[in-house]
Amino acid sequence: MTDLEFVAMQNSTSVRSPGLPLAARLVRPAFAALSVLAPALAASVAERVFLTAPRHRAPEHETAALAGARRTIVQVGGSPVSVWTWGHGPVVLLVHGWGGRGAQLARFVEPLVASGCSVVTFDAPGHGASPEPRSLIVAFLTAIQAIDRTLGPVRGVVAHSIGTVAAARALYEGLGADAAVFIAPPADLVLQAHTILEALGFGRRARELMQERIERRLGLAWSALDVRGYAPAMRAPLLVVHDRDDAEVPWQDGAIIARIWPGAVFSTTGGLGHRRILRDPCVVRGVTAFVAERVLSGASACGREEGTVSAVA
Repeated sequence: MTDLEFVAMQNSTSVRSPGLPLAARLVRPAFAALSVLAPALAASVAERVFLTAPRHRAPEHETAALAGARRTIVQVGGSPVSVWTWGHGPVVLLVHGWGGRGAQLARFVEPLVASGCSVVTFDAPGHGASPEPRSLIVAFLTAIQAIDRTLGPVRGVVAHSIGTVAAARALYEGLGADAAVFIAPPADLVLQAHTILEALGFGRRARELMQERIERRLGLAWSALDVRGYAPAMRAPLLVVHDRDDAEVPWQDGAIIARIWPGAVFSTTGGLGHRRILRDPCVVRGVTAFVAERVLSGASACGREEGTVSAVA
């Protein structure tokens, strides 16, 4: 199968089984047994595991970047969310991924500020300095919308990994950005979630029950967060950047999104993986140029349209 044939498969099964740390491998047999003996209980455990984002100590370069920012607190659904701002001018919002922190995208701050933009980033609920113990992808979305209302308007978005799902939904729901960049975006959030839980040992019935529990908590089906469902109707100029050696979200996912998002530009890198891509100087320069040109000119309009779907090879 060629790359183009792979990209043409809209129902891709490209999400790879994640490499599991030792602790996860040790509990995998217990999750598998629980899934057989008590699938409803296993679903409850899976929900707790799935909604608890890992937290890691921020490296020194991230801490140093935040030290030069203006910190504020924005209330998102009654939860305090830590927000940092640099510079002055049209607002460009940086959105981290699951288990990440806003400062992971700090390499974009200085060049965007130098170009004449102000830059805002945040730690989503349940992540980094935001204290909630659990998180949902919808919490990322509501945080973006709250920041747009209180510190915006947001004119540009640079998002990473699962943060791209929230950013895409925000654009669909009316976020008026003139440019968007998705770095390592997943094309099928449901498949990725089930793949991760299967790797942890949870059986099919337990995973299905967990999805139903989360959908009741969200008040909507997971399909409402599927970027592929509304990408063809989007008008915001989009750059998709994905590394061919990404072990967490295959580069073909980014290609699929770029293919169905009208006018999108798709760029691949090599050897950077899922996170180092956020610190690569070439990526930073390319993303900054794409965003600054469109945000500062204000020539593009964001929204939805009906009509012919454009494709990017």
